[in-house]
Amino acid sequence: MFNNSELGPRWAGTNFESMLETLVEVAPFEGYTTDAMEDFTWSANAWSNGTLTLSEMACNRPWHLSATSGTPEWLTIMVPRDGICGVTLGQNTATALPGQLLLGQNHEVDRFFVQGTLHRSEKLHLDWSVISQTVGELLEAPVSGSLDLLPQVDQHSPAGILFKNLVETIISGMREDGVLLHSPIAMTNLTQALGHLVARSMPHRYSRQLEKKIFAPAPWHIRRAIDFMRANISTPITMSMVAHAANVSVRTLETGFRTFKETTPAAYLRTLRLRAARQDLLDPSNRLEIKDICLRWGFFHGGRFSAMYRSVYGETPQEARRRRGHPLANSRLKS
Repeated sequence: MFNNSELGPRWAGTNFESMLETLVEVAPFEGYTTDAMEDFTWSANAWSNGTLTLSEMACNRPWHLSATSGTPEWLTIMVPRDGICGVTLGQNTATALPGQLLLGQNHEVDRFFVQGTLHRSEKLHLDWSVISQTVGELLEAPVSGSLDLLPQVDQHSPAGILFKNLVETIISGMREDGVLLHSPIAMTNLTQALGHLVARSMPHRYSRQLEKKIFAPAPWHIRRAIDFMRANISTPITMSMVAHAANVSVRTLETGFRTFKETTPAAYLRTLRLRAARQDLLDPSNRLEIKDICLRWGFFHGGRFSAMYRSVYGETPQEARRRRGHPLANSRLKS
């Protein structure tokens, strides 16, 4: 956690290399500059509650940053105050001027950059699991691969205006060790609201699927089947039992899930269990070994579980624990 109740910058320097070295305190990045470094000056500050980090930066030269393999996955919301903020994705570049916002998942964009002989900006860094879990919960399926989030925020749409107001509220509440950092319930609510606004209102790869789900709610027997699955997620159940609980035939259950959930009932149950296993893996207080978590949620073959987990979440179960600093991070998963 990065906290600082004192006024003024926490870090400052007069060369680009010292800036990169200092940024490692927040997260490791690779960087370079295309401009002369004579008289380069910079200052920075950061505050965090662990899930959401606010950083502020001022400098007098342009530079570029890219995430490394050791950089945590974040959604970065760039808020320029003076100068320009930008992101590059392949052959495409998006920029934002003061009064505008720019979004980027730090492992999806190729680089972040700033421009201007006087540059000041603030950035909110939101743990990417908040976004992926929110989208997954809305889709009722795990999110795998890139989200392909569009970087520009429509400043004139109702959703864009609401999003900008929420971002500014969070920034003002976190800056200088602000009141939000001492109000965990308010911070949690605002973080969840931010995640839902991104998932529902910012264009991305799953936007159309979410629109379909909003306007085509599942019928009662599908909802009853899902309720039964969730209530019995840790116990052995068959699709016949699920169909009986929903008061329909197995064939009707299969047809309903394919129509409204675009999957099978068995795959949906497996998704619920995989998500529950992930919650256990990411919980630092959970003392179970990985193999025991597998068995708890009905995965009897460790190797298959590990492969499935990686295909959905982009990391192995062991990597998930290491990323959260779990005391049993190095426990091995045996097949």
